[in-house]
Amino acid sequence: MGAYRAPLADIHFLLNDVFQADEVFAAMPETEEVTKDLVAAILEEAAKIAEQMLSPINQSGDQEACHFDNGIVTTPKGFKEAYEAYSEGGWSGLTGDTNYGGQGMPKVLSAMIEEMFFGANSSFCLYTILTTGATLTLTHHANEELKNYFLPKMFSGQWSGTMCLTEPHAGTDLGIINSKAVPDAQGSYGITGTKIFITAGEHDLTENIIHLVLAKLPDAPAGPRGISLFLVPKFLVEKDGAIGAANNVNCGSIEHKMGIKASATCVMNFENSKGFLVGELNCGLSNLFTMMNYERLSMGLQGNGLAESSYQIAREYAKERLQGRAASGPKLTDKVADPILVHPDVRRMLLTMRANTIAGRALSLYSAFQLDISRFHPEKTVRKRADQLVSLLIPVQKAYCSDRGFESCVLGQQLLGGHGYVAEWGLEQNVRDARISQIYEGANGIQALDLMGRKTVRSDGELWALLVEEMNTFIESQKNNTEMQSHLAKFQDLIQEVQVTTDRVIANAKNNPDEIGAASYAYMDLMGLTLFCFMWQRMLAAAYIARAAGNGNKEYLEGLIKCGVFFMQRLVPKSKSLVAEINAGAESLMALTASEF
Repeated sequence: MGAYRAPLADIHFLLNDVFQADEVFAAMPETEEVTKDLVAAILEEAAKIAEQMLSPINQSGDQEACHFDNGIVTTPKGFKEAYEAYSEGGWSGLTGDTNYGGQGMPKVLSAMIEEMFFGANSSFCLYTILTTGATLTLTHHANEELKNYFLPKMFSGQWSGTMCLTEPHAGTDLGIINSKAVPDAQGSYGITGTKIFITAGEHDLTENIIHLVLAKLPDAPAGPRGISLFLVPKFLVEKDGAIGAANNVNCGSIEHKMGIKASATCVMNFENSKGFLVGELNCGLSNLFTMMNYERLSMGLQGNGLAESSYQIAREYAKERLQGRAASGPKLTDKVADPILVHPDVRRMLLTMRANTIAGRALSLYSAFQLDISRFHPEKTVRKRADQLVSLLIPVQKAYCSDRGFESCVLGQQLLGGHGYVAEWGLEQNVRDARISQIYEGANGIQALDLMGRKTVRSDGELWALLVEEMNTFIESQKNNTEMQSHLAKFQDLIQEVQVTTDRVIANAKNNPDEIGAASYAYMDLMGLTLFCFMWQRMLAAAYIARAAGNGNKEYLEGLIKCGVFFMQRLVPKSKSLVAEINAGAESLMALTASEF
């Protein structure tokens, strides 16, 4: 298997040339000290961790997997040492609140680091992102006592965090959970229930594990409105901060999975475990969504990271593997055959991987910038606008990046042929590891339904109109850029196509609510393709400017531009079939009776 290499050239180009990160950070007092040089230094160190520490234990971790013995989970060889080095380097608290020992860095920075870590070793990265999400939720919703007790040691990496939502009978429909929270005389709660699919629910990497658990009081309102959020530590914490007694939090088993085998996916049993309320009673689901938006962004980043890893392997294989001759005549006359890179279909696969991976990376950064602006910007109206954009972008980024990421892993496997199917090259592991990103943190079908229903139909297209403003502002900024005109014309046609389709679904849904679900997945794909096109417009414009000024690596810029042209000519036309699918409506989907399936 080829060693993973962090895509720093892409990341620096996106941060500096496309999104002008310096200007964004300088406009917000809490990030104004995050300079280009500081970002570069942090990313360089993160790249070393990904390449030198995480990538070497990726395949071995997959082969060994986690061990379960009577409630005790042991991670594969090398994971504990890697986690200690990760914690000692201060990475656990990178984006954490500075009042509790965090470093206060923007999400944009951690997003690119997450992508690197996912590309190098997805199982390891999962242990880290759950803690990041848990600390963010506590920062926003916990009282000062809980923050002071738990955040410093979570930011230091001594303790880790989880998110406990799903139950054996309740996944997407969390309103029917059975876990109970009974108040006690000390002002805390006894938490009882079983949670499944809990990533990092039990392991040997940290001395304590802090669970965020959804449960209901006995007299809580029915449905989602009766859910509260509780902090339930594996071990109780003494007043001086020392580890105390066990808290009746037990791992019943770990799952035997298709992929991410070095990540412990646990069944967790809570038996009158002491829990502490986070936020207000019956507001647990809304409070936990603080974490969910960040975790969903991470799932898209997992797709991007594994797509990048697969592209690197496939690219090198295509340059070295000799099979057949180029249709235009032999290229390596001193060899028995030409590299398979000469064949158009091999190039189709590689370019599709490359075009979608860098667009996914750009969309993830764009989404992360909006998260940072909504958190840090001093102007309320700017924060509100960014928050609205986040609500539209996150379901698309999560679903479309993870879908295209999985597709890229499969394309890489296909390109290698039989070598892609065996373990040696790593592509089959990437396929297995990437598959889960389409399922967890809200399956992609749910993300599509959220986008089509809540974010589009119910808002009467308000959020889409906001995104159109963003896109039109960019188009206007390029009106004098002659090299961009043909690209912009296609982009404008695509925007109009989406506008007409959006209006049609909103109108049809008034008479038939099934039209929302019938359109949802194709609409999500159409929105994702449009956003990828938006990202490519921005990348092409920046690349043309850099090339004209003689800035940057000329070969890199030329390759980027040619890849962008491929995207515009070969991938954007897929919008036509998506529109046709949406326009077909709900009738054929809903026509069969249950017995006819």
